[in-house]
Amino acid sequence: MVRFYENKYPELVMVQVQSIEDMGAYVKLLEYDGIEGMILLSELSRRRIRSVQKLIRVGRNEVVVVMRVDPDKGYIDLSKRRVSAEEVVKCEEQYEKGRAVDSILTQVAKRRNVPTESLYEQIAWPLQRKYGHAYEAFKLSIQEPEVVFGPLEIEPDTLAELKHTIARRLTPKPVKVRADIEVRCFAYNGIEAIRKALKAGEALSTEAVPIKVRLVAPPLYVMSTTSTDKSAAIETMEKAVEAINQTITEEKGDMLVKMAPKVVSETEDAELKALMEEFEQANMDVAGDDDSDEED
Repeated sequence: MVRFYENKYPELVMVQVQSIEDMGAYVKLLEYDGIEGMILLSELSRRRIRSVQKLIRVGRNEVVVVMRVDPDKGYIDLSKRRVSAEEVVKCEEQYEKGRAVDSILTQVAKRRNVPTESLYEQIAWPLQRKYGHAYEAFKLSIQEPEVVFGPLEIEPDTLAELKHTIARRLTPKPVKVRADIEVRCFAYNGIEAIRKALKAGEALSTEAVPIKVRLVAPPLYVMSTTSTDKSAAIETMEKAVEAINQTITEEKGDMLVKMAPKVVSETEDAELKALMEEFEQANMDVAGDDDSDEED
């Protein structure tokens, strides 16, 4: 375990509760080499404390603020009640980024047989000063490695291992986003109207978010896309659903959203595939029965 950040005594920190005593809770600072601190009982909550167990539990992570530090005695007094909701969100995001950086550096250090602390001093902390957080620099390095690592003096084999580990850990993985819709139109040109509406949805495809619409069984259609940008994929799919709804409404038809755009798992995708194969087989059976009747 090492110190994630260059500053030795931070303001907001993520801690893990180790024990609860009469005076308060003993914790370890997860981003700071696991050093010990204490949240005094009076600093647990702004409200009257009826049950300490409802406020804090052993093993749980908490966001706290550093109140006092006695470097000689090693005492660190912390407060939970002085942390705002916004600061909790900020600290949690910072902690997750710190964990990602630490995981990468620890892996590189292990493979190169060097101390993890030396990689923090040589790489992470200088990048933190320049980019605000080493995590942001690592993400940028996937596209612009020379810009990020060029100013640093990193041993070639270590740099190669670092680039490889960052690419493997931080390159966005594709996600599949799906929406299930029912589209109906009983007007004279109903089939053409439905086709027109579905094309209006597909027309909102982009290079990063290509949209496909497939028929499951009338009137159920499935829209899907695969993209490395989850937010953009969901947003684009929502716009496509709205475009279909608007177009089919103009054609005197209607649309029902059975499942709004969302990221689907491999299991959900497999279930859909099985359902589509079931309908396809049923259609083939019907067609085969028709042929047999004609032959008879």
